[in-house]
Amino acid sequence: MTTTYAMDTPELETAPQAHARQAIASSKALYFSLLDNPQAALAESREFLLAQIEAARQEPCELPEALWQLPAWIQGRAEAVGISYREYLSARKNGAPRRYFSNKSHALYFLKGAAPTKLVDGAWLYGTLPRWENPDFHPLIKTYLEELGDGVPDKNHVTLYRRLLAAHGCEHWESLSEPHFVQGAIQLALAYNADQFLPEVIGYNLGYEQLPLHLLITSYELNELGIDPYYFTLHVTVDNAGSGHAHKAVQALRNLMAQSSDLAAFFQRVLDGYRLNELGACTTSIIAAFDLEAELVEIFTNKAAVGRNMHSDYCRVAGRSINDWLGEPAKIPEFMAAMESAGWIKRGEEAENSRFWRLIQGERAEMFGVFSSYEQQVLRDWIQTPREVGASQRTTRVLSHRARQRTLETLNQHAGRGSHPERSLIRRHAAGSMQGDSELRELEEKVAGAAGKSEAMAMLGKLMSPSLHHTAIGLMATRLYSQLLDA
Repeated sequence: MTTTYAMDTPELETAPQAHARQAIASSKALYFSLLDNPQAALAESREFLLAQIEAARQEPCELPEALWQLPAWIQGRAEAVGISYREYLSARKNGAPRRYFSNKSHALYFLKGAAPTKLVDGAWLYGTLPRWENPDFHPLIKTYLEELGDGVPDKNHVTLYRRLLAAHGCEHWESLSEPHFVQGAIQLALAYNADQFLPEVIGYNLGYEQLPLHLLITSYELNELGIDPYYFTLHVTVDNAGSGHAHKAVQALRNLMAQSSDLAAFFQRVLDGYRLNELGACTTSIIAAFDLEAELVEIFTNKAAVGRNMHSDYCRVAGRSINDWLGEPAKIPEFMAAMESAGWIKRGEEAENSRFWRLIQGERAEMFGVFSSYEQQVLRDWIQTPREVGASQRTTRVLSHRARQRTLETLNQHAGRGSHPERSLIRRHAAGSMQGDSELRELEEKVAGAAGKSEAMAMLGKLMSPSLHHTAIGLMATRLYSQLLDA
Protein backbone atom coordinates (compact mmCIF):
# COMPACT_ATOMS: atom_id res chain seq x y z
CA MET A 1 0.00 0.00 0.00
CA THR A 2 1.60 3.26 -1.12
CA THR A 3 0.67 6.59 0.42
CA THR A 4 1.93 10.03 -0.50
CA TYR A 5 2.71 12.20 2.51
CA ALA A 6 2.51 15.98 2.34
CA MET A 7 5.93 17.25 3.38
CA ASP A 8 5.25 20.91 2.73
CA THR A 9 2.71 23.54 3.66
CA PRO A 10 -0.79 22.77 2.33
CA GLU A 11 -2.60 25.23 0.11
CA LEU A 12 -4.47 28.03 1.85
CA GLU A 13 -8.06 27.05 2.53
CA THR A 14 -10.88 28.72 0.67
CA ALA A 15 -13.62 30.75 2.33
CA PRO A 16 -16.12 27.84 2.11
CA GLN A 17 -13.56 25.55 3.75
CA ALA A 18 -13.02 28.05 6.55
CA HIS A 19 -16.78 28.28 7.02
CA ALA A 20 -17.05 24.48 7.13
CA ARG A 21 -14.64 24.37 10.04
CA GLN A 22 -17.08 26.42 12.07
CA ALA A 23 -19.59 23.57 11.84
CA ILE A 24 -17.39 20.65 12.81
CA ALA A 25 -18.73 18.03 15.17
CA SER A 26 -17.84 18.02 18.83
CA SER A 27 -14.65 16.32 19.95
CA LYS A 28 -16.70 13.70 21.74
CA ALA A 29 -18.86 12.84 18.73
CA LEU A 30 -15.84 12.70 16.43
CA TYR A 31 -13.95 10.53 18.93
CA PHE A 32 -16.56 7.79 18.82
CA SER A 33 -17.11 8.18 15.07
CA LEU A 34 -13.41 7.58 14.38
CA LEU A 35 -13.42 4.51 16.59
CA ASP A 36 -16.61 3.05 15.12
CA ASN A 37 -16.40 4.02 11.42
CA PRO A 38 -13.29 6.08 10.61
CA GLN A 39 -13.81 6.14 6.84
CA ALA A 40 -17.18 7.87 7.24
CA ALA A 41 -15.62 10.57 9.43
CA LEU A 42 -12.50 11.36 7.39
CA ALA A 43 -13.63 14.70 5.95
CA GLU A 44 -14.97 15.77 9.32
CA SER A 45 -11.74 14.79 11.05
CA ARG A 46 -9.65 16.87 8.64
CA GLU A 47 -11.75 19.96 9.33
CA PHE A 48 -11.48 19.22 13.03
CA LEU A 49 -7.68 19.09 12.82
CA LEU A 50 -7.52 22.40 10.98
CA ALA A 51 -9.67 24.00 13.67
CA GLN A 52 -7.56 22.54 16.47
CA ILE A 53 -4.32 23.67 14.82
CA GLU A 54 -5.71 27.18 14.56
CA ALA A 55 -6.63 27.11 18.25
CA ALA A 56 -3.25 25.64 19.22
CA ARG A 57 -1.39 28.49 17.54
CA GLN A 58 -2.54 30.68 20.42
CA GLU A 59 -0.57 28.48 22.83
CA PRO A 60 3.08 29.19 23.70
CA CYS A 61 5.72 26.82 22.36
CA GLU A 62 8.81 26.03 24.39
CA LEU A 63 10.69 24.23 21.62
CA PRO A 64 14.00 25.74 20.47
CA GLU A 65 14.04 27.53 17.13
CA ALA A 66 16.59 25.24 15.48
CA LEU A 67 16.51 21.49 14.96
CA TRP A 68 20.12 21.00 16.08
CA GLN A 69 19.23 22.41 19.51
CA LEU A 70 16.57 19.79 20.19
CA PRO A 71 18.71 16.99 21.72
CA ALA A 72 20.25 19.35 24.28
CA TRP A 73 16.85 20.87 25.01
CA ILE A 74 15.31 17.45 25.63
CA GLN A 75 18.21 16.40 27.83
CA GLY A 76 18.02 19.62 29.82
CA ARG A 77 14.27 19.24 30.23
CA ALA A 78 14.66 15.67 31.46
CA GLU A 79 17.28 16.74 33.98
CA ALA A 80 15.03 19.54 35.25
CA VAL A 81 12.17 17.08 35.70
CA GLY A 82 14.49 14.73 37.59
CA ILE A 83 15.60 17.50 39.94
CA SER A 84 11.99 18.55 40.60
CA TYR A 85 11.05 14.94 41.33
CA ARG A 86 13.91 14.58 43.82
CA GLU A 87 12.67 17.72 45.54
CA TYR A 88 9.18 16.24 45.67
CA LEU A 89 10.47 13.01 47.22
CA SER A 90 12.50 14.98 49.75
CA ALA A 91 9.44 16.98 50.74
CA ARG A 92 7.41 13.79 51.17
CA LYS A 93 10.15 12.32 53.32
CA ASN A 94 9.91 15.38 55.54
CA GLY A 95 6.18 14.98 56.05
CA ALA A 96 4.57 16.81 53.12
CA PRO A 97 1.19 15.41 52.04
CA ARG A 98 0.49 14.03 48.59
CA ARG A 99 0.60 16.75 45.98
CA TYR A 100 -2.11 15.42 43.66
CA PHE A 101 -4.52 13.01 45.31
CA SER A 102 -6.37 13.83 48.52
CA ASN A 103 -7.71 10.29 48.78
CA LYS A 104 -8.19 7.14 46.73
CA SER A 105 -11.42 8.27 45.09
CA HIS A 106 -9.58 11.37 43.87
CA ALA A 107 -7.03 9.12 42.16
CA LEU A 108 -9.75 6.95 40.62
CA TYR A 109 -11.54 10.07 39.41
CA PHE A 110 -8.35 10.96 37.56
CA LEU A 111 -8.04 7.48 36.03
CA LYS A 112 -11.60 7.70 34.73
CA GLY A 113 -11.19 11.28 33.53
CA ALA A 114 -8.08 10.41 31.53
CA ALA A 115 -9.65 7.32 29.95
CA PRO A 116 -10.65 8.84 26.57
CA THR A 117 -7.01 9.78 25.96
CA LYS A 118 -5.36 6.72 27.46
CA LEU A 119 -7.60 4.29 25.57
CA VAL A 120 -6.27 5.51 22.22
CA ASP A 121 -2.67 5.74 23.42
CA GLY A 122 -0.28 5.90 20.46
CA ALA A 123 -3.07 6.35 17.90
CA TRP A 124 -1.47 9.44 16.33
CA LEU A 125 1.21 7.22 14.77
CA TYR A 126 -1.11 4.65 13.21
CA GLY A 127 -1.01 6.39 9.83
CA THR A 128 2.74 5.78 9.49
CA LEU A 129 2.37 1.99 9.19
CA PRO A 130 1.99 1.97 5.36
CA ARG A 131 5.44 3.62 5.07
CA TRP A 132 7.32 0.62 6.43
CA GLU A 133 9.46 0.40 3.27
CA ASN A 134 11.04 3.78 4.08
CA PRO A 135 13.65 3.41 6.89
CA ASP A 136 13.17 7.08 7.80
CA PHE A 137 9.71 6.19 9.12
CA HIS A 138 10.96 3.32 11.27
CA PRO A 139 11.49 5.40 14.45
CA LEU A 140 7.82 6.42 14.31
CA ILE A 141 6.60 2.95 13.37
CA LYS A 142 8.61 1.30 16.12
CA THR A 143 7.29 3.79 18.63
CA TYR A 144 3.76 2.80 17.61
CA LEU A 145 4.65 -0.87 17.92
CA GLU A 146 5.99 -0.28 21.42
CA GLU A 147 2.78 1.58 22.36
CA LEU A 148 1.06 -1.63 21.24
CA GLY A 149 3.45 -3.69 23.37
CA ASP A 150 4.81 -5.35 20.22
CA GLY A 151 1.69 -7.52 20.40
CA VAL A 152 2.22 -8.77 23.97
CA PRO A 153 -0.99 -8.19 25.97
CA ASP A 154 0.81 -7.33 29.21
CA LYS A 155 2.71 -4.56 27.44
CA ASN A 156 -0.03 -3.17 25.20
CA HIS A 157 -0.80 0.26 26.65
CA VAL A 158 -4.52 0.21 25.88
CA THR A 159 -4.92 -3.29 27.30
CA LEU A 160 -3.13 -2.24 30.49
CA TYR A 161 -5.35 0.80 30.94
CA ARG A 162 -8.54 -1.14 30.25
CA ARG A 163 -7.53 -3.60 32.97
CA LEU A 164 -6.76 -0.76 35.36
CA LEU A 165 -10.19 0.80 34.83
CA ALA A 166 -11.95 -2.54 35.24
CA ALA A 167 -10.06 -3.33 38.44
CA HIS A 168 -11.52 -0.23 40.11
CA GLY A 169 -15.00 0.00 38.58
CA CYS A 170 -14.11 2.98 36.38
CA GLU A 171 -15.20 1.56 33.03
CA HIS A 172 -18.14 3.93 32.59
CA TRP A 173 -16.41 7.03 31.27
CA GLU A 174 -18.44 7.69 28.11
CA SER A 175 -20.52 10.42 29.83
CA LEU A 176 -17.48 12.58 30.55
CA SER A 177 -17.64 16.18 29.36
CA GLU A 178 -16.44 17.51 26.01
CA PRO A 179 -12.93 18.66 27.10
CA HIS A 180 -12.05 15.11 28.18
CA PHE A 181 -12.32 13.94 24.55
CA VAL A 182 -10.28 16.65 22.83
CA GLN A 183 -6.91 14.93 23.08
CA GLY A 184 -8.26 11.54 22.08
CA ALA A 185 -10.07 13.05 19.09
CA ILE A 186 -6.87 14.81 18.01
CA GLN A 187 -4.91 11.56 18.21
CA LEU A 188 -7.51 9.66 16.19
CA ALA A 189 -7.79 12.44 13.61
CA LEU A 190 -4.01 12.40 13.15
CA ALA A 191 -4.14 8.60 12.86
CA TYR A 192 -6.38 8.72 9.81
CA ASN A 193 -4.98 11.85 8.18
CA ALA A 194 -1.23 11.28 8.38
CA ASP A 195 -0.81 11.72 4.64
CA GLN A 196 -1.94 15.37 4.83
CA PHE A 197 -0.62 16.17 8.31
CA LEU A 198 2.71 14.38 8.60
CA PRO A 199 4.66 17.37 10.04
CA GLU A 200 1.92 17.82 12.65
CA VAL A 201 2.08 14.11 13.49
CA ILE A 202 5.82 14.42 14.01
CA GLY A 203 5.42 17.52 16.17
CA TYR A 204 2.62 16.01 18.23
CA ASN A 205 4.72 12.90 18.76
CA LEU A 206 7.68 15.01 19.84
CA GLY A 207 5.58 16.74 22.48
CA TYR A 208 3.74 13.67 23.73
CA GLU A 209 6.88 11.63 24.26
CA GLN A 210 8.60 14.08 26.60
CA LEU A 211 8.77 12.91 30.22
CA PRO A 212 6.57 15.18 32.37
CA LEU A 213 6.96 15.67 36.11
CA HIS A 214 3.30 14.82 36.68
CA LEU A 215 3.88 11.30 35.33
CA LEU A 216 6.47 10.57 38.03
CA ILE A 217 4.39 12.07 40.83
CA THR A 218 1.21 10.37 39.63
CA SER A 219 2.95 6.98 39.56
CA TYR A 220 4.27 7.45 43.09
CA GLU A 221 0.97 8.54 44.59
CA LEU A 222 -1.14 5.92 42.81
CA ASN A 223 1.10 3.24 44.24
CA GLU A 224 0.86 4.84 47.66
CA LEU A 225 -2.93 4.54 47.48
CA GLY A 226 -2.84 0.87 46.51
CA ILE A 227 -3.47 1.40 42.78
CA ASP A 228 -1.14 -0.44 40.41
CA PRO A 229 0.96 2.27 38.70
CA TYR A 230 2.50 -0.01 36.07
CA TYR A 231 0.77 1.68 33.12
CA PHE A 232 2.40 4.94 34.20
CA THR A 233 5.81 3.59 35.21
CA LEU A 234 6.02 1.84 31.85
CA HIS A 235 5.83 5.26 30.20
CA VAL A 236 8.62 6.54 32.44
CA THR A 237 10.95 3.92 31.00
CA VAL A 238 9.91 3.86 27.33
CA ASP A 239 9.81 7.65 26.95
CA ASN A 240 13.40 8.21 28.10
CA ALA A 241 15.53 10.76 26.26
CA GLY A 242 18.54 8.49 25.86
CA SER A 243 17.14 5.62 23.80
CA GLY A 244 13.36 5.72 24.19
CA HIS A 245 10.49 7.40 22.42
CA ALA A 246 11.79 10.93 23.03
CA HIS A 247 15.01 9.99 21.25
CA LYS A 248 13.13 8.31 18.39
CA ALA A 249 10.96 11.42 18.02
CA VAL A 250 13.98 13.61 17.30
CA GLN A 251 15.46 10.99 15.00
CA ALA A 252 12.26 10.86 12.94
CA LEU A 253 11.99 14.64 12.77
CA ARG A 254 15.57 14.97 11.53
CA ASN A 255 15.19 12.27 8.87
CA LEU A 256 11.83 13.34 7.48
CA MET A 257 12.34 17.08 7.64
CA ALA A 258 15.40 16.67 5.42
CA GLN A 259 13.06 15.50 2.64
CA SER A 260 11.08 18.76 2.59
CA SER A 261 11.71 21.42 -0.04
CA ASP A 262 10.83 24.14 2.50
CA LEU A 263 12.51 23.39 5.82
CA ALA A 264 11.21 26.49 7.58
CA ALA A 265 7.59 25.82 6.62
CA PHE A 266 7.91 22.17 7.60
CA PHE A 267 9.30 23.08 11.03
CA GLN A 268 6.49 25.59 11.61
CA ARG A 269 3.99 22.79 11.04
CA VAL A 270 5.95 20.62 13.46
CA LEU A 271 5.51 23.39 16.03
CA ASP A 272 1.78 23.40 15.30
CA GLY A 273 1.66 19.68 16.01
CA TYR A 274 3.66 20.12 19.19
CA ARG A 275 1.19 22.75 20.45
CA LEU A 276 -1.76 20.39 19.89
CA ASN A 277 -0.68 18.66 23.10
CA GLU A 278 -1.86 21.73 25.05
CA LEU A 279 -5.54 21.50 24.10
CA GLY A 280 -8.40 19.98 26.09
CA ALA A 281 -8.30 18.38 29.52
CA CYS A 282 -4.90 17.25 30.77
CA THR A 283 -3.56 15.35 33.79
CA THR A 284 -3.29 18.36 36.08
CA SER A 285 -6.60 19.94 35.02
CA ILE A 286 -8.47 16.67 35.59
CA ILE A 287 -6.89 16.31 39.02
CA ALA A 288 -7.67 19.93 39.92
CA ALA A 289 -11.33 19.55 38.93
CA PHE A 290 -12.07 16.93 41.60
CA ASP A 291 -14.68 17.86 44.20
CA LEU A 292 -15.53 14.95 46.47
CA GLU A 293 -19.03 16.04 47.42
CA ALA A 294 -19.93 17.15 43.89
CA GLU A 295 -18.83 13.76 42.57
CA LEU A 296 -20.99 11.95 45.12
CA VAL A 297 -23.96 14.17 44.30
CA GLU A 298 -23.58 13.25 40.63
CA ILE A 299 -23.41 9.55 41.53
CA PHE A 300 -26.55 9.80 43.67
CA THR A 301 -28.33 11.78 40.95
CA ASN A 302 -27.57 9.10 38.37
CA LYS A 303 -28.78 6.39 40.76
CA ALA A 304 -31.97 8.35 41.43
CA ALA A 305 -33.02 8.08 37.79
CA VAL A 306 -33.24 4.31 38.20
CA GLY A 307 -34.10 3.88 41.88
CA ARG A 308 -36.70 6.57 42.49
CA ASN A 309 -39.57 4.07 42.33
CA MET A 310 -37.82 1.08 43.86
CA HIS A 311 -38.16 1.82 47.59
CA SER A 312 -40.94 0.97 50.04
CA ASP A 313 -42.88 3.85 51.56
CA TYR A 314 -42.03 2.79 55.12
CA CYS A 315 -38.40 3.80 54.56
CA ARG A 316 -38.40 7.53 55.35
CA VAL A 317 -35.76 10.20 56.00
CA ALA A 318 -36.73 13.56 57.54
CA GLY A 319 -40.38 12.69 57.09
CA ARG A 320 -40.15 11.99 53.37
CA SER A 321 -40.03 8.63 51.58
CA ILE A 322 -36.90 7.67 49.68
CA ASN A 323 -38.90 7.61 46.46
CA ASP A 324 -40.00 11.18 47.17
CA TRP A 325 -36.42 12.33 47.76
CA LEU A 326 -35.11 10.61 44.65
CA GLY A 327 -37.93 11.99 42.54
CA GLU A 328 -36.36 15.46 42.73
CA PRO A 329 -32.72 15.27 41.53
CA ALA A 330 -32.11 18.88 42.55
CA LYS A 331 -32.82 17.83 46.15
CA ILE A 332 -30.03 15.24 46.28
CA PRO A 333 -27.62 17.46 48.32
CA GLU A 334 -30.46 18.12 50.76
CA PHE A 335 -31.21 14.39 50.90
CA MET A 336 -27.57 13.64 51.74
CA ALA A 337 -27.63 16.24 54.52
CA ALA A 338 -30.89 14.77 55.85
CA MET A 339 -29.37 11.28 56.04
CA GLU A 340 -26.48 12.73 57.96
CA SER A 341 -28.79 14.58 60.39
CA ALA A 342 -30.87 11.45 60.90
CA GLY A 343 -27.77 9.42 61.80
CA TRP A 344 -27.80 7.24 58.70
CA ILE A 345 -24.39 8.66 57.86
CA LYS A 346 -21.74 9.51 60.47
CA ARG A 347 -19.26 11.89 58.87
CA GLY A 348 -15.65 11.72 60.01
CA GLU A 349 -15.94 8.11 61.20
CA GLU A 350 -15.13 4.80 59.58
CA ALA A 351 -17.67 4.04 56.86
CA GLU A 352 -18.69 0.82 58.59
CA ASN A 353 -20.15 2.90 61.45
CA SER A 354 -22.76 4.37 59.11
CA ARG A 355 -26.07 2.56 58.70
CA PHE A 356 -26.31 3.65 55.06
CA TRP A 357 -22.92 2.08 54.28
CA ARG A 358 -24.05 -1.21 55.83
CA LEU A 359 -26.94 -1.24 53.36
CA ILE A 360 -24.33 -1.35 50.60
CA GLN A 361 -21.66 -3.52 52.15
CA GLY A 362 -22.19 -6.31 54.65
CA GLU A 363 -23.46 -9.85 55.11
CA ARG A 364 -27.10 -8.90 54.47
CA ALA A 365 -26.67 -5.65 52.58
CA GLU A 366 -30.04 -4.83 51.02
CA MET A 367 -28.39 -2.63 48.37
CA PHE A 368 -25.50 -4.95 47.53
CA GLY A 369 -24.35 -4.42 43.94
CA VAL A 370 -26.11 -1.08 43.46
CA PHE A 371 -22.86 0.90 43.64
CA SER A 372 -19.74 0.06 41.62
CA SER A 373 -16.40 -0.20 43.37
CA TYR A 374 -15.53 3.32 42.20
CA GLU A 375 -18.80 4.72 43.50
CA GLN A 376 -18.31 2.93 46.79
CA GLN A 377 -14.85 4.44 47.14
CA VAL A 378 -16.24 7.94 46.59
CA LEU A 379 -18.94 7.31 49.20
CA ARG A 380 -16.45 5.86 51.67
CA ASP A 381 -14.09 8.81 51.35
CA TRP A 382 -16.97 11.29 51.67
CA ILE A 383 -18.24 9.62 54.83
CA GLN A 384 -14.79 9.46 56.38
CA THR A 385 -14.03 13.11 55.59
CA PRO A 386 -15.32 15.33 58.44
CA ARG A 387 -17.70 18.01 57.22
CA GLU A 388 -15.68 20.76 58.85
CA VAL A 389 -12.53 19.80 56.99
CA GLY A 390 -11.94 22.25 54.12
CA ALA A 391 -11.40 21.00 50.58
CA SER A 392 -7.78 22.13 50.71
CA GLN A 393 -7.17 19.96 53.77
CA ARG A 394 -8.90 16.80 52.61
CA THR A 395 -5.91 14.55 52.57
CA THR A 396 -5.40 11.18 54.15
CA ARG A 397 -2.74 10.53 56.72
CA VAL A 398 0.88 11.11 55.80
CA LEU A 399 2.84 7.88 55.67
CA SER A 400 5.77 7.32 57.95
CA HIS A 401 9.24 7.45 56.42
CA ARG A 402 9.50 3.65 56.60
CA ALA A 403 6.12 3.20 54.89
CA ARG A 404 7.07 5.73 52.22
CA GLN A 405 10.31 3.88 51.63
CA ARG A 406 8.42 0.64 51.12
CA THR A 407 6.16 2.47 48.67
CA LEU A 408 9.11 3.77 46.69
CA GLU A 409 10.72 0.33 46.62
CA THR A 410 7.48 -1.17 45.32
CA LEU A 411 7.24 1.54 42.66
CA ASN A 412 10.80 0.85 41.56
CA GLN A 413 9.99 -2.84 41.29
CA HIS A 414 7.08 -1.99 38.98
CA ALA A 415 9.30 0.23 36.87
CA GLY A 416 11.96 -2.45 36.64
CA ARG A 417 9.74 -5.34 35.62
CA GLY A 418 11.56 -7.54 33.20
CA SER A 419 10.23 -7.99 29.73
CA HIS A 420 8.28 -11.08 28.92
CA PRO A 421 10.14 -14.04 27.45
CA GLU A 422 10.14 -13.97 23.70
CA ARG A 423 7.26 -15.89 22.28
CA SER A 424 6.94 -17.58 18.95
CA LEU A 425 5.35 -15.05 16.64
CA ILE A 426 3.65 -17.81 14.70
CA ARG A 427 1.65 -19.54 17.43
CA ARG A 428 1.75 -23.32 17.75
CA HIS A 429 -1.81 -24.52 18.14
CA ALA A 430 -2.42 -27.15 20.76
CA ALA A 431 -5.58 -28.85 21.95
CA GLY A 432 -7.60 -26.71 24.33
CA SER A 433 -6.26 -23.40 23.03
CA MET A 434 -8.01 -20.08 23.70
CA GLN A 435 -11.37 -19.19 22.20
CA GLY A 436 -10.98 -17.47 18.87
CA ASP A 437 -8.00 -19.62 17.99
CA SER A 438 -9.48 -20.41 14.58
CA GLU A 439 -9.59 -16.71 13.70
CA LEU A 440 -5.91 -16.37 14.57
CA ARG A 441 -5.05 -19.49 12.59
CA GLU A 442 -6.95 -18.04 9.62
CA LEU A 443 -4.87 -14.84 9.86
CA GLU A 444 -1.67 -16.88 9.79
CA GLU A 445 -2.87 -18.65 6.68
CA LYS A 446 -3.80 -15.38 4.96
CA VAL A 447 -0.42 -13.84 5.73
CA ALA A 448 1.37 -16.97 4.55
CA GLY A 449 -0.67 -16.94 1.34
CA ALA A 450 -0.15 -13.23 0.58
CA ALA A 451 1.24 -12.40 -2.86
CA GLY A 452 4.17 -10.61 -1.28
CA LYS A 453 5.39 -8.70 1.76
CA SER A 454 3.55 -5.52 0.77
CA GLU A 455 0.20 -7.29 0.69
CA ALA A 456 0.90 -8.98 4.01
CA MET A 457 1.93 -5.72 5.72
CA ALA A 458 -1.18 -3.92 4.42
CA MET A 459 -3.37 -6.75 5.68
CA LEU A 460 -1.77 -6.66 9.13
CA GLY A 461 -1.80 -2.87 9.32
CA LYS A 462 -5.59 -2.76 9.03
CA LEU A 463 -5.85 -4.99 12.12
CA MET A 464 -3.55 -2.68 14.11
CA SER A 465 -5.93 0.28 14.07
CA PRO A 466 -6.68 2.17 17.31
CA SER A 467 -9.95 0.28 17.76
CA LEU A 468 -8.54 -3.21 17.03
CA HIS A 469 -4.91 -3.50 18.08
CA HIS A 470 -5.70 -4.53 21.68
CA THR A 471 -7.95 -7.41 20.59
CA ALA A 472 -6.61 -10.95 20.20
CA ILE A 473 -6.47 -10.65 16.41
CA GLY A 474 -4.90 -7.19 16.63
CA LEU A 475 -2.23 -8.34 19.05
CA MET A 476 -1.29 -11.19 16.79
CA ALA A 477 -1.22 -8.88 13.76
CA THR A 478 1.16 -6.62 15.69
CA ARG A 479 3.50 -9.51 16.44
CA LEU A 480 3.53 -10.57 12.81
CA TYR A 481 4.00 -7.01 11.56
CA SER A 482 6.95 -6.51 13.94
CA GLN A 483 8.53 -9.71 12.70
CA LEU A 484 8.11 -8.82 9.03
CA LEU A 485 9.32 -5.23 9.56
CA ASP A 486 12.70 -6.48 10.73
CA ALA A 487 12.88 -9.36 8.27
